[in-house]
Amino acid sequence: MELYFQLVSDAESLAKACSELGSEEFIGFDVETTDLDPYKGELRLVQLSNGRETKVVDVRAFGSGKELKTSEALKPLRDLLSSKKQTKIAHNAKFDTKWVRHHLGCDTENIYDTYLASVLVGSADGERRHGLADVVQFFLGRTLDKTEQVSDWGAAELTASQIEYAAKDAVIMREVRDRLHERIVGDGLEQVLKLENECVVPIAQMELNGIYLDETRWREQLAVVSKKQAAAAEELQGMLAAGVAQASLFGRPEINLDSIDQVTSALQNLGVPVEGTTRAGALLPLADDYPVVAKLLEYRQMAKATQSFGENILGFIEPTTGRIHADFRQIGAPTGRFSCSNPNLQQIPHEAEYRRCFSAPKGRKLVVADYSQIELRILADISKDKAFIDAFRSGADFHAATAAQIFGINADAVTSDQRSFAKRLNFGVVYGIGVQRFAKMTGLSESQAEDTLRRYFATYPRMDDWLRTQAKAALAERTARTLTGRIARLRFNENDRAEVGAAQRYAKNMPIQGTSADILKRALRLLHDDIQGTSAMLVNIVHDEIIVETDASEADETARKLEDSMLKAGREFLKDVPVKVDLSISDEWSK
Repeated sequence: MELYFQLVSDAESLAKACSELGSEEFIGFDVETTDLDPYKGELRLVQLSNGRETKVVDVRAFGSGKELKTSEALKPLRDLLSSKKQTKIAHNAKFDTKWVRHHLGCDTENIYDTYLASVLVGSADGERRHGLADVVQFFLGRTLDKTEQVSDWGAAELTASQIEYAAKDAVIMREVRDRLHERIVGDGLEQVLKLENECVVPIAQMELNGIYLDETRWREQLAVVSKKQAAAAEELQGMLAAGVAQASLFGRPEINLDSIDQVTSALQNLGVPVEGTTRAGALLPLADDYPVVAKLLEYRQMAKATQSFGENILGFIEPTTGRIHADFRQIGAPTGRFSCSNPNLQQIPHEAEYRRCFSAPKGRKLVVADYSQIELRILADISKDKAFIDAFRSGADFHAATAAQIFGINADAVTSDQRSFAKRLNFGVVYGIGVQRFAKMTGLSESQAEDTLRRYFATYPRMDDWLRTQAKAALAERTARTLTGRIARLRFNENDRAEVGAAQRYAKNMPIQGTSADILKRALRLLHDDIQGTSAMLVNIVHDEIIVETDASEADETARKLEDSMLKAGREFLKDVPVKVDLSISDEWSK
């Protein structure tokens, strides 16, 4: 295919190029930068193509630094990118939009992300890669040369080869989009792709915003955790000593607390019924009866926190902003949930000692909101179980109401232990819990667990029917979908009972967890639009939780907008069950 491209490096040519592209329905969009981090590098090129002709804009020719955001010569480019008239097709659009936002000062509107489209249609193929060259090869059967990708984009003068490479990435976008969209339509994924595309800009903005971490508080917390871990290790060594086969001639025997074999042997010698594994799931049911197990779990939790969230997290603070700018992967799991890295802010321990370190700078506040029992509400709405729906409509404590049903007592007589039991059961059902697993979780015998589950499902019969239907469909169709049509394709050996069981549990949970992720993404877009022009900025998300930073003087108004966005998003999906949001305004990340 012959390539026609123009290098644009003056105001008149840029205005003309943007005018020509302004009448197009689709525009291929790409950028070339001198670094992967917009805070460390320079935006060198912006490429725009209608599929026939490509404009390669040399941004450096129009200035540098902050002056780019106010450059009158670049206004036609900013207007074109922020226009909702044309669809901008980009691959991994979050990257491109972050650079445009940070260096040119405008949002890129009406995005079609071919990376996200590829991930959606390839939901079951974990082996397939989704880089642009891989997508071009898979869907178009052609090879895209990416050699120049790692070339010097900061050079005083770019080579003809570099400019041609940049143009090719933009010109192919329309063709990639067309081929991918055939699959999107064929798989019924239009609604979920629209949801994902609309979420790109809010996530790009959130990553640019970053979240503030108080270094002094963090180091104080590390010192406290280190002392607690040492004390827990000392106590655990003493408790395990009696289970060590050979005592030391020089006092108490010491074992490697991080050695699974040594710890397992010591526990077995102490009479703890561990069978080949000391994973948390296997140990939790034993913690109440065996203090040594409870102490082991406590030690491991501290050790993990020290390793994952120690001094290393301070290295992620960006010097120019004093904030952490983590990387959020928009489809981090087949359910549509986000994942996070560098660092993983979604895995920060829930303890207040950790979260209080993430705070608002002076004069600012954090508004923290999360959906209340959203997965249970989704299950009630999807299953159309009247008793389940009425329990939420009544506004009563749902876990207490469930406990009253299970134990055959009045709701006002439910104890905290009974409510906790019912809570574990309610959330266990969302994850497709079975008799054996429930017995291990609660310490009940299998017959007791079976009887409890039978009474539970007798209370909510249509929910039971829906869960059974999902399990059967998993075997027949090998797929599961959210309310938006997001699809997960199930792979399992039908002759392997364990694999079949796992697939059926996943088929029950995926529509629930996935719809929760879809609701959050819709809320993020609504929020992004609603807080434009205010001091509020999105700084973090954790599954069903949103954290916004704002000026103290606007905290109440920001809280209202955040709650409204979350409620509106929930109501777009759930028609029969009320949506509830828990909200707080604080100086630090807390609920």
